[in-house]
Amino acid sequence: MHVGIIMDGNGRWATRRGLARLIGHKRGATQVKTIVKSCPGLGVDTLTLYAFSTENWKRAAHEVEGLMKLFRGYLSNNLVELHEKNVCVRFLGDPSPLAPDIRDLMENLRRMTRNNTGLQLNVAINYGGRDELVRATRSIATKVQAGEIEISDISEQTLSEHLDTKNQVDPDLIIRTAGEMRLSNFMTWQSAYSEFAFLEESWPEFTPEVFEDTLQNFHSRTRQFGAVIAK
Repeated sequence: MHVGIIMDGNGRWATRRGLARLIGHKRGATQVKTIVKSCPGLGVDTLTLYAFSTENWKRAAHEVEGLMKLFRGYLSNNLVELHEKNVCVRFLGDPSPLAPDIRDLMENLRRMTRNNTGLQLNVAINYGGRDELVRATRSIATKVQAGEIEISDISEQTLSEHLDTKNQVDPDLIIRTAGEMRLSNFMTWQSAYSEFAFLEESWPEFTPEVFEDTLQNFHSRTRQFGAVIAK
């Protein structure tokens, strides 16, 4: 089962408690570790976390700097544990605007865990669904120009194979915390037939128990994928 999560509400969680927004992001980073650990016991094979979008650069400079510092810390402090837990880490998005040391940490973690056979953890950083489609289209166009593929051969499968999530199944369920009811440019192509769960809990309040309840609700649904199922 593939679950995507839009981890929303860290700043608001902190503000409601009279704390700096960055405190909320720190609490959210701790929650990531907790939720990742809970996945195997909940039957989740692939987890995609929306860590930082292509639009998040518009936030205040000090908040962006704080988020990048937290990301550095997560990569550095959890590298060995993720590997020992047999987690395979993959990064979605365009890494080029990120600081060189962050890119190095990402690449080290990817390389270390690439042959692991447990949970597939996708971390979407500087990621946007539309940007992903643009990058995929450019890659396909380059191959057409080089004569590697014909325009008539381009299919949905072709596009899927050029996305950041190539060789992965599309998400079965997308969860968004903190009460907002939109995708915010997350997995635009892959979510065509995903189920959705929009929760009131902020990300720091998204415990394994809330996760389990949300998954139980998902499993009670009937997915038709555009077909009509006879009763």
